[in-house]
Amino acid sequence: MVETDIANCFSAIPHDKLMQAVEERVCDQAILRLLRAMLRAGVMEHGVVRREVTGTPQGGVVSPLLANVYLHRIDRAWSTREHGVLVRYADDAIVMCSSRQQAEAALGRLTELLADLGLEPKAAKTRIVHLQVGGEGVDFFGFHHRLVRAWARTGTKQVTFLARWPANKAMQHARDRIRQVTDRSRLLLPVEWIVQDINLFLRGWAGYFKYGRAIRR
Repeated sequence: MVETDIANCFSAIPHDKLMQAVEERVCDQAILRLLRAMLRAGVMEHGVVRREVTGTPQGGVVSPLLANVYLHRIDRAWSTREHGVLVRYADDAIVMCSSRQQAEAALGRLTELLADLGLEPKAAKTRIVHLQVGGEGVDFFGFHHRLVRAWARTGTKQVTFLARWPANKAMQHARDRIRQVTDRSRLLLPVEWIVQDINLFLRGWAGYFKYGRAIRR
């Protein structure tokens, strides 16, 4: 399995190539002018407006959409039969392959496609992992995925399957959030407010991670 994400994706996307991707499907000139204006709006830091020639506005409501429109070119050019199954969510991606050789070819192909878009994989987060029982797993979108062997419910045989549970980073985020909500600086607030804030976070966290095996986490 190839695990990677795109280095500085939201800030490195070239505006001209992004608009070319949008214009493949959108011909309404009013919409196109609006998008160009949003890209040129810039960011204010310390009272100074900085206008970049690359990147989508950080925090902008359409930034994730524009990034996916641009990166969809990778999805279209990808050959599952040749390089394995690509799963991409925004700038995070994994490729499931049948062999180490195919994984290396897939990483090379992905690097090539990103270069054509003016992007590159983040070296610190790019690796090839061999999924095997007792081996390491991969983290993807908050979940840790690992190949495990366990007894079937009938207790008559063992089965091998890909298990998932909250990644260490996700669990640390949950602990940090609880500490933040229950910080001493909030002691003067009504207890009901604190409980409500904790419950809101826990309901959202549990609603997302309930699809994994998290009973021991």
